[in-house]
Amino acid sequence: MTDRILVLNGPNLGRLGSREPDVYGSADLESLRAALTEDAARAAGATGGADTSTPVSIDLRQTDDESELIHWLHEAVDTRTPVILNPAAFTHYSYGLRDAAAQLHTADIPLVEVHISNPHARERFRHTSVISGVATGVIAGFGFGSYRLALHYLLTR
Repeated sequence: MTDRILVLNGPNLGRLGSREPDVYGSADLESLRAALTEDAARAAGATGGADTSTPVSIDLRQTDDESELIHWLHEAVDTRTPVILNPAAFTHYSYGLRDAAAQLHTADIPLVEVHISNPHARERFRHTSVISGVATGVIAGFGFGSYRLALHYLLTR
């Protein structure tokens, strides 16, 4: 089991809580960090007790910069760290991000693509993901629950 999970978020997700709450909800990234940290701590307690198990560290990051997101994926490969990735708008066209994500796939490091909304229920241009083909799995449409389901998978695989 890993001691850290990277939770990477792409463009505009730093505006969660105020950006299109009808689509993305009213909670912000700090609320997401708190929920995932709590889930990781709860899982640690359930799997080994307080004496033998420590929670997995949730390293949640957000950037509007494609290059920074790519560098974070390279870091995940180099450190063999599992990733939960919400590529946001980069989902649909960033071949550079896709190629970085493919390195995780090749190295057999899990990468779960997540989306707060269901891209297939939205505008047609959102229906295609260049990331999905190299992701371990894709979870979409459950709000922050998408991240929590991805975390559960990574903690129990």
